[in-house]
Amino acid sequence: MQISSIIRRAVAGVAAASMLVAVAACGTSKDNKTAGGEGGGTIEVVASINQWGSVAKDLGGSHVDVTNIMTKTNVEAHDYEPTSQDVAKFGTAKVAVVNGADYDPWASKAASATKATLVTAAETAGIKEGDNPHVWFSAKVRNNTADAITAAYQKADPSHKDDYAKLNKEWHAKEDQLESKIKDASAKTKDVPYAATESVAWYLADDLGMKDATPTGYAQASANESEPTPSDIKAFQDALKGGSIKMLVFNTQEANSTADQITGAAKSANVPIVELTEQMPKEYTNLLDWMSVLVDQFAKA
Repeated sequence: MQISSIIRRAVAGVAAASMLVAVAACGTSKDNKTAGGEGGGTIEVVASINQWGSVAKDLGGSHVDVTNIMTKTNVEAHDYEPTSQDVAKFGTAKVAVVNGADYDPWASKAASATKATLVTAAETAGIKEGDNPHVWFSAKVRNNTADAITAAYQKADPSHKDDYAKLNKEWHAKEDQLESKIKDASAKTKDVPYAATESVAWYLADDLGMKDATPTGYAQASANESEPTPSDIKAFQDALKGGSIKMLVFNTQEANSTADQITGAAKSANVPIVELTEQMPKEYTNLLDWMSVLVDQFAKA
């Protein structure tokens, strides 16, 4: 993430904060459909990003109405600038699901001004601001977040508590299948040194037992949201050419001239490249299905 991204995040945070009074007012609207068990309607749920929204939908079934704020892969949540309509959606929600770890601060601020029960995915596993925020790639975070969402539903709509428990059990069965697939794939990926143009899939690679061999200077620049130096880029290219890196992970949402240099070096050295995005692509409606496809890509690379 570049310096301009940091500025945009700050602007987005100010914009979200300036809308909080309006959001709070919206939260008391009689048009709110979030009565759940009390009023017989569905629970209104808002998710900052579509991958967590898909989990929220799976866990709520016909009892919930889920609205995803971000649904496209051409913009990062870091850089997203919410509209007044986006922020107002938090005011009419009974449950809000955000990523946390400073990935979507605009959403956390919007939700904090409402009466919605807030589920912050990163916090369910003790992941804090400054840590890697791409937590939907983590099996632990997915499991913990699913349970937190179910608890929020049961609190909002106790008359359907057993339904939510059943849906939670069904979701975990699918997650267990994914984790079994990850375990099987790790027979090929364990201890394989990989490098990444950005650490977006770090948690998935860790679950697969892989070793992050991204050159230190480049990795630190990426973590600090600054531009890598020419020597950092050269060290990365040399490592690819030298054969110490066996796979390159490329976040296509962060395509730029620097990434072009790195991917070009990987292609020249015949290093396999796994391409992915941060946000869940539109061809998927389910986070677990998307993760399953990515596991296959890592295993085949």
